[in-house]
Amino acid sequence: MSISAQTILIVDDEPANLAVLNATLVEEYKVRAANSGKHALEMALLKPLPDLILLDIVMPGMDGYTVLKRLKENPVTKDIPVIFFTAMDSEEAEYKGLQLGAIDYIAKPIRPLIMLARVKAQLTLKLAQNFLNDKNKFLELEVERRMEENQIIQNISIRALAHLAEIRDPETGEHIKRTQAYVEILAKQLQNHPHFSKVLTDNFISLLIRSAPLHDIGKVGIPDSILLKPGPLDNEEWKIMRTHAAMGAQAIELAEEDVSQPVAFLILAKEIAHWHHERWDGNGYPDCLVGNNIPISARFMALADVFDAITTKRVYKSAMSVDAAREVIIGGRNKHFDPDITDAFVETFEEFIYIAGQFKSTN
Repeated sequence: MSISAQTILIVDDEPANLAVLNATLVEEYKVRAANSGKHALEMALLKPLPDLILLDIVMPGMDGYTVLKRLKENPVTKDIPVIFFTAMDSEEAEYKGLQLGAIDYIAKPIRPLIMLARVKAQLTLKLAQNFLNDKNKFLELEVERRMEENQIIQNISIRALAHLAEIRDPETGEHIKRTQAYVEILAKQLQNHPHFSKVLTDNFISLLIRSAPLHDIGKVGIPDSILLKPGPLDNEEWKIMRTHAAMGAQAIELAEEDVSQPVAFLILAKEIAHWHHERWDGNGYPDCLVGNNIPISARFMALADVFDAITTKRVYKSAMSVDAAREVIIGGRNKHFDPDITDAFVETFEEFIYIAGQFKSTN
């Protein structure tokens, strides 16, 4: 018997049968023996678990059928293959055993060579199944690892792109964190709302949160003289500033061209960058979209962006109190903002206050 020999549990209430089975198997396998159903269930749980169980059907107390049923009910032993052997010579008995989950059926009296061949065949099959299971498990883990790796790469890419805007505008860093959190609050508040439930799946919200930091990526194309001007912009400067929305969408679109298939978070990022300055009443930019024609992702960012802009100090203005900002947002219901999203803002206002404090700008 080799060190790596497989383990077989033999179960029979007749000592003579156990002796024959043991003598037949012991040279090639590790053999455990049980002389009752109760003892068999205890032996089946010992480590290492048996690779195969040879189980007599007719035993006093607990018969083989009951033992097999208990084995299959236990998550620890349910996958151990079981071969029935019995002196019962009927198709009905064989059928019942196979129905309960036995993999083979050997009739008594035991013929050692025949039984050994059947055992070898089943153990070979089990090794093959174990190999396939291990292979599948490895592949599943590898897929999971690569997906996690891709997720990390995507998150790093998003932060790297968003950091470009941070470098240009030092106020942008905390702004990104706050607006990302505001968008998450609003989306989760409306997840079960009848107007949003079909769109706001867990996956969509996850993508939305990850995409949000890219909403102002287009500002990298705005000259410093305009982006950092310590005062109101004139008409010409304002026209240039407004181009950041379309420039951001175009930049993301160029990134999409480098991949062979659509990337979900880039689709949302492009929507947000392009249309987060649209207004519910159609007076926004760059495309003057109206109402539900504005993508849901951009509608969330529209409110989050405005609330953050008016509650934080900028080079050209002082900060507004959160209570005053609340009234501004409510006043924009059905004008600047989606009414349902505005209502969600009112319902989650305390959470907005918390986020505003947690990621407070130091300037």
